[in-house]
Amino acid sequence: MSNFPRVIPVLLVSDGYLVKPVKFQGDKYIGDPINAVRIFNEKQVDELVICDIDASLKGTGVNYTLIEEIASEAFMPVGYGGGVSSAAEAQRITGIGIEKVILNTSAFERPEVISEVSDALGASSTVVSIDAKKKLTGGWETYARRASRKLGMTPAEAARLAQDRGAGEVIVSSIDRESTFSGYDHKLITAVSEAVTIPVIALGGASGYDDFRPALDAGASAVAAGSMFVLNGKHRAVLITYPTPAQIRALASSKA
Repeated sequence: MSNFPRVIPVLLVSDGYLVKPVKFQGDKYIGDPINAVRIFNEKQVDELVICDIDASLKGTGVNYTLIEEIASEAFMPVGYGGGVSSAAEAQRITGIGIEKVILNTSAFERPEVISEVSDALGASSTVVSIDAKKKLTGGWETYARRASRKLGMTPAEAARLAQDRGAGEVIVSSIDRESTFSGYDHKLITAVSEAVTIPVIALGGASGYDDFRPALDAGASAVAAGSMFVLNGKHRAVLITYPTPAQIRALASSKA
């Protein structure tokens, strides 16, 4: 499916459990991440992202046990983020069988770690995640440590830093839209994608397949979503879904 847009489920993990916050606040327990990986296998997902959302905040570090379980179950390429702060940790993660390492807090608190990981793994396996929130005065602020620390830079500046340091792609996540089912922030996607030449993955706010094409048209190279792939209906019951190959092909053919 390499000629078609990438559609990437994002699973958020806390204390080893699958959870779903809203706007980075409050964690709804939704099950076992390994079970979710197995279901995504059946649905022939072409890429998966797993993020341990509390590893940096709580200082618990990388959950290698979880990574080993995921790597042994997943039939698709997996990107892992959460508590990674060195090239040695990144190499251990990819040695287990994970294809991409995602940096967030450490990337901005010690930007040289991006270069160190990129030198060790290659740019294509080095991803930086950028968490952005709208400012009352206009534009966006970039945050780290689960949206608890302002970084004093715009998402576009954060993306340029990531690219300059050797990241092969960036994930831009809208804090305001996470789990709101209100659609992607197209202006944010455009601002970041125009600032860099590396691929930009859009995350935050997807409510259905109809949201994907506008995000791609806004400049995203790939679209990612969490809630819409694991929650369903008015009561947000847990139900894992994924577009069919035909739906992804249609996404490619609908390009404006």
